[in-house]
Amino acid sequence: MRKRVPILLTGLICLAAGYLLNSPWVSAASWLTSISAIPNQKGGQDVFGGYEVVAGWPKDLSTIPGNEQWTFGAGSSVFAESPDRIYAVEHGELPNIKRPMTKKLSDMGPSIFFPIGRLPWRDTTSSSPPGNGGTGQLAEEGMQAWERAGNKMGVDAKWERNILVFDGQGNLLPDTQNFMQYDAMMQRPHSITINPYDPDKAVWFVDDHKHTIWKFSHDGSKVLARYGTFGVPGADETHFNRPTYIDFFPNGDWVVADGYNGTRVVKFDKNGKMLAQWGQKGQNNNDIRPAYFNNVHGVAVDPKTLRIYVNDRGNHRVQVFDKDGKFLDQWKFGENPSDVHLIHYFDGAIWAFDRGTSKMLKYDLDGHFLYSWGTWGDFAGGFWGVHDFSTDQEGNFYVSEVDKGGAQKFRPRQGVNPNYLIGKPLRVAWK
Repeated sequence: MRKRVPILLTGLICLAAGYLLNSPWVSAASWLTSISAIPNQKGGQDVFGGYEVVAGWPKDLSTIPGNEQWTFGAGSSVFAESPDRIYAVEHGELPNIKRPMTKKLSDMGPSIFFPIGRLPWRDTTSSSPPGNGGTGQLAEEGMQAWERAGNKMGVDAKWERNILVFDGQGNLLPDTQNFMQYDAMMQRPHSITINPYDPDKAVWFVDDHKHTIWKFSHDGSKVLARYGTFGVPGADETHFNRPTYIDFFPNGDWVVADGYNGTRVVKFDKNGKMLAQWGQKGQNNNDIRPAYFNNVHGVAVDPKTLRIYVNDRGNHRVQVFDKDGKFLDQWKFGENPSDVHLIHYFDGAIWAFDRGTSKMLKYDLDGHFLYSWGTWGDFAGGFWGVHDFSTDQEGNFYVSEVDKGGAQKFRPRQGVNPNYLIGKPLRVAWK
């Protein structure tokens, strides 16, 4: 009798497997293609995940009458308020120079050619002021280093249009002109966003070199508030030290990742009163201690649990805290070359961009890895230095890139499995 039981079980398993493989609902082919963004796709590959690039979006700045000699500088942030109103942030403008022909550089060494094939030929991070940004307490060091390298404003870069507003076709909207009044006070534009719970849709803007967070009216015509002491680093209620990103709670409270030089997370109420702060300087690359940070470069709030997800960039990890700063969990993105720039919450998942691997990464809220996509390059659809990303209510996906410059737009592919898309944004106070 005991010998018959395994035989019967084996037979039942085989019958079940055979039924599934021949079932109209589950075929062998669907099993094999279940990991692609398009179910049962024949041929091709998920180079751009569940998206296709919208070539020519946005329209180049050189198409502006009188601005033919200038193009996008380093793109540091993007936020889609709607499919027809998208904010982008850049570090000024760069000369509009065509890609050079490949040449042999004998003066550098034998058999050296540049540029090669599809390799990028200009890094907008170092070309745009203030260069790589400086690493010390004094943010002005970055601009000084950019000038010492022989760069001149008006020749090698132009400090204009740091905040851009585009429509769905990539045209500049008139409100861009309103935001240009603030160009002179900016030094290193870092991120831009809107509180999804705010019916007035005020625009929040972070300048990490000036250690300030600005709150502008929706059209950019007025300054509504400023947080941080302009140009002065610190670590208290009225000072930041190169802040990077902010996110919001449903009740209007907000949280700041502070930052490049700072080593803390700061929570404020809706009126700007500091409620809590936590974090201290940790080691770089391998620290596993809770609330120790090295480059606090990203923050995301789960609107349901109110958990705060913090990108501890220098240590290749996410640290998770409750709404009051109590440590709950952590996970790593991987060792070098992993270099995750930021994280966002979308549709019950955490999405991140890894500058080291040029991939979008999807995790569940407990840190389990779900999916990745993306490829490196400066061609349309390729990623090079994504520094922020956003989606709109139609599911379109946007990125800004510090190394390539400017921004890109992607649309969902026809027939795509929605699990492979970033997800639609949280928009509570407006549609």
